[in-house]
Amino acid sequence: MREQLSRRRVLAIGGSLGLLGATGLATSAALSRRPAMTGAVLRSALPLPPAFEVPLPIPAVLKPVSAGRYEITQREAVLEVLPGVKTPMWTYDGTFPGPTIESRRGRPITVTHRNELPVPTVVHLHGGRSTPESDGYPTDLVVPENWGAMHHGGGHGGEHSGMQDPRAVVTTLTRDYTFPTDQRAALLWYHDHRMDFTAPAIWRGLAGLHIVRDDLEDSLDLPSGLRELPLMIADRSFTADGSLDYPSLDPTLRTTPGVREPYLAGVLGDVILVNGAPWPVHEVDAARYRLRILNASNARHYELEAVTDDGRRLDLVQVGADQGLLAAPVTHQYLPIAPAERYDVIIDFASVEVGGRVRVLNRLGDGRTREVMAFRVARKAKDDSRVPAKLANDLPTWQRSDAVRVRDFSFRAGQMNGGHGWVIGGRPFDPARSDVSVRLGDVEVWRLVADVHHPVHLHLVGFQVLSRGGGSPLPHDAGLKDTVSLRPGESAEIITRFDGYRGRYLFHCHNAEHEDMGMMANLEIV
Repeated sequence: MREQLSRRRVLAIGGSLGLLGATGLATSAALSRRPAMTGAVLRSALPLPPAFEVPLPIPAVLKPVSAGRYEITQREAVLEVLPGVKTPMWTYDGTFPGPTIESRRGRPITVTHRNELPVPTVVHLHGGRSTPESDGYPTDLVVPENWGAMHHGGGHGGEHSGMQDPRAVVTTLTRDYTFPTDQRAALLWYHDHRMDFTAPAIWRGLAGLHIVRDDLEDSLDLPSGLRELPLMIADRSFTADGSLDYPSLDPTLRTTPGVREPYLAGVLGDVILVNGAPWPVHEVDAARYRLRILNASNARHYELEAVTDDGRRLDLVQVGADQGLLAAPVTHQYLPIAPAERYDVIIDFASVEVGGRVRVLNRLGDGRTREVMAFRVARKAKDDSRVPAKLANDLPTWQRSDAVRVRDFSFRAGQMNGGHGWVIGGRPFDPARSDVSVRLGDVEVWRLVADVHHPVHLHLVGFQVLSRGGGSPLPHDAGLKDTVSLRPGESAEIITRFDGYRGRYLFHCHNAEHEDMGMMANLEIV
């Protein structure tokens, strides 16, 4: 069972809840003392390798078994994550990250997942406009062959709590996920979404990239081919024998969910991985590159900058957000990115001398977690790419006046099953309860407020950020998003149209420990 926490102990979580006043909103003085992220660092117990020596791996692109059909096996594998060290992991097809899936807009694909792991799994295509049957609802389990009825109980969502979900669809060994891909070109990702155990499953390796492409994007002459780099950033920690360390109450992930008390606010690793390699380095031409960046960390936030060895910052020219291209580029010196957010960024190495190095650093880190990866400029080269002044002309034009209603949601610490949890609107998740019902095609404005850091994710739909704290959106809020990062005490307004498909979906915090401890809600589109 989760341990009881007094109010004083709750306020200490993450070192940030105590910043909030009686209204739940932080004062300006408190905001200036906001922590960089919410969570506790789990220290590795073995020597860590030096930065910028391991080559950057590029995940393989998955080949179809036939037109529009793919197969992935979820299985245990032993990988060399740290040089010379063997690490057991849970994987998609034996690699971390899993293989990258590439699809074309409007061409449906089906991915058959086979579960050879020792526990049930669920696959969610994050950012996908998926039908409810393939969205990866947390109780729609794929159970291993040897799991048995005594474990999944014919549709239990959370085995520990006895929550019944009469709508759960449980299959044995395999499941077909069909994705219409009727959406804008974008960087998506797929990961485990099993109720109560999402955080440790992702930590153990169940994450991969999915890229949707279309003709509009192809026509823009953005950097492509070897100059288009997918970058999955994630933090992890390791035990003395090289295994992944994670503070689960039940390391088997079979019965009791949750983490030990110091990590209730989130688990932060002390090793920064990019595409599964620690602090890697990549050899580049003196040319433009498109970096397709995903923060796949459970709880860690980053604020990225690109710095040459002589101290110059290179521009980070953002051309895309979670749900695809912006209307026009936005130039950043620093780019914040919360768990589950994605950014498409152009970086131009032409001004860097051959042999020079560019380090990607995390301004929110300290010590080793300040370093992310590096690029080494190897040669001069021809560059036919460009960054057009206008990118996409298909972004929604929603206005406040289009909204048929405005809803308010608070994301805060609370009580769950007699112990600490994280709740939306004062209530922990219950798969059998209806939380929000919206009509297909309706436009709504949602006002969100947070106590600590909460990256809020909506399934199925993309949205636009209307405001933060009553003011204008921030530069990195541009475009169509599916995850918005709320800082301690911060409020934000988002607007979206609930189109696509009728059925049951979710919205939740994407601090993975928070969602496992109740910070999800049902979204019914009728």
